[in-house]
Amino acid sequence: MSTKHKSLISSGPWGGPGGAPWDDKAYSGVKQIVIVSGACIDSVRFEYSKKGRSVWSEKHGGNGGDSTYQVVLDYPNEYLTAISGHHGSISHGSPSVIRSLTFQTNRKKYGPYGVSQGTYFSFPTNGAKVKGFHGKSGWYLDSIGVHCAPASQNTIWSTIKGSAKSILKA
Repeated sequence: MSTKHKSLISSGPWGGPGGAPWDDKAYSGVKQIVIVSGACIDSVRFEYSKKGRSVWSEKHGGNGGDSTYQVVLDYPNEYLTAISGHHGSISHGSPSVIRSLTFQTNRKKYGPYGVSQGTYFSFPTNGAKVKGFHGKSGWYLDSIGVHCAPASQNTIWSTIKGSAKSILKA
């Protein structure tokens, strides 16, 4: 776990060890997610809000995939509160990659996208907002993690910090 700002928690990444590291850092919030998948999550791209204007991330992953999904949030009223999915090998002997992703907001669940096979992972934020993502990618999305901050000043945030520390020590 690393903290860039006193109230920012970074957790993960979940997935395999391959690919080149990337870090979108933290923004005001997530406005949109574009997911491309086939046998796994081939790539993701995020639209963030930065001081009222849109900022798109690089595409994280490769050019494959046969299905494209666009998740448009009702930002700023709707925000990401959790991420979950599966990671594992696409075929025998291949490295572990992100196989599926599901995004939960304060209003609804989006997904799962991809193939729900392999090892399950989940990070509920218990009332915090996901502000950005980090991970590793190459031909596929190899791993993914989150940067989150409290949705508002409340006592839930201290619980989240304790949970994140416990998860990372495991």
